[in-house]
Amino acid sequence: RAPDPPLRAEADPPAAGVTVLEVDDVSKHYRSGAGIDEVSLTVAEGEVFGFLGPNGAGKSTTIRLIMDLIRPNAGRIRVLGRDVHREGRAARRRLGYLPGELALYEQLTGGQVLDHLAALRPAFEGGAGVAELAERLHLDLGRPIKELSRGNKQKVGLVQAFMGSPMLVILDEPTSGLDPLMQREVRSLMEEAAARGAAVFLSSHVLSEVSEVAHRVAIIRAGRLVATETVDGLRSRAVRRVEVRTARPIPPDAFATVDGATLVSVSGTHASVDVTGPMDPIVKVLAHHEVIDLVAGEPDLEDIFLGFY
Repeated sequence: RAPDPPLRAEADPPAAGVTVLEVDDVSKHYRSGAGIDEVSLTVAEGEVFGFLGPNGAGKSTTIRLIMDLIRPNAGRIRVLGRDVHREGRAARRRLGYLPGELALYEQLTGGQVLDHLAALRPAFEGGAGVAELAERLHLDLGRPIKELSRGNKQKVGLVQAFMGSPMLVILDEPTSGLDPLMQREVRSLMEEAAARGAAVFLSSHVLSEVSEVAHRVAIIRAGRLVATETVDGLRSRAVRRVEVRTARPIPPDAFATVDGATLVSVSGTHASVDVTGPMDPIVKVLAHHEVIDLVAGEPDLEDIFLGFY
């Protein structure tokens, strides 16, 4: 294998609109048959990108490919314009990573582990330091790793992922083991990273967390992407239940001509309708009736996610 080219100082973030992460038609096959097929996605600077899927769908395989821990059978991956295989050292230089299964040096203190890891990654102007991040996460740096709870070990992993101002932060289940206050702090760290121009690639089973911070979401099923869209865009495509009560009985065929509307039930002055797509056609139909009460359920990301499976 040819050696990596010499590292160059890159204190400045990429120009506006630059793609920080590009996964281009990547496939990875195992003897067992599991893996990913022709996955393509991009994450831009200033974006929090949610990556969702059940266990075994291909999330971990995708992340390991991005990190160049395993190699694809086809396709190419770039971080800040650099091929992660041919220029891996330079690509990972501006990358922070929290794995789903975090392994640390048990005999060292949290501070010693972080000092060791900090020496391997250059710090850039504007980046949060170890002490600042530890204070925000209420992490005692003087205790040995072996004495830390699962949540505090996770905090060590979070500090090493965010320290040094990385331009791409890859987080695999970042709030696992954390209490609600610390979960909120982690969301703030993600938002702040995006605000300074970094890209955040977030894989999480906490769908409410993803919906709060992610700008776009990709859903992977059986190794293939089945959707890549904004959270609002996914919600607009989801099925919403509309419950309406009118002053006079509603004709059973009142919604028959409305595209995207499926009548669930109608009983006198009450009707339930499932709606996919815009609400305007339903509103126009209801304009011909004296509406007493109207409730339209807002689908959450969990409902949308389960709909793909």
